[in-house]
Amino acid sequence: MAKIPYNTPKKGFLIVGKNPLEVRVGFKAGDMAVYPAHGVGIVEKIETKSFNDGKKESYYVLRILDTGITIMIPMGNAEQVGLRAIMDASAVRSVYKILKEREVELEPKPWNRRYRMYMEKLKSGSPFDIAEVLRNLLLLKSGKALSFGERKMLDSARSLLVKEISIAKSVTEAVVEADLRKFLNL
Repeated sequence: MAKIPYNTPKKGFLIVGKNPLEVRVGFKAGDMAVYPAHGVGIVEKIETKSFNDGKKESYYVLRILDTGITIMIPMGNAEQVGLRAIMDASAVRSVYKILKEREVELEPKPWNRRYRMYMEKLKSGSPFDIAEVLRNLLLLKSGKALSFGERKMLDSARSLLVKEISIAKSVTEAVVEADLRKFLNL
């Protein structure tokens, strides 16, 4: 039985062609990539380091666009940590479909359990999971006040999606924010 990759869209969301969330190892300097939970970054360079035992290892040096932090990712671990290409147009459509869905049953859970569950989804790096977190927190917010942690998570999910969608669609973040406001009633 074939393993389903972690970034496969949820049931009912058709993706035609290749996987729109390509996990790949062939990045080069100047490429945009998504690092789970940190967001979109640019591969500034590929650097090789030598160690005392004579081994050499090559790293992607990724600068995260939103925060400016630099992360060194061993090229051999890129797939394992979920470094992936920017989503394509079909993935954007699926993300929008997730966000527009309103017939969602939110399980009544204590805020700390919800927080852990949503944090795992954010850490997955999957825009489909991040869209679910954003949608669910907005639905929850319409019925009651969110905890401080949930409000921060809501902002983080929105930021992660807006940045990647704006790059995927080659539009400004303001255009994506306007799209989100339209169908999220923000």
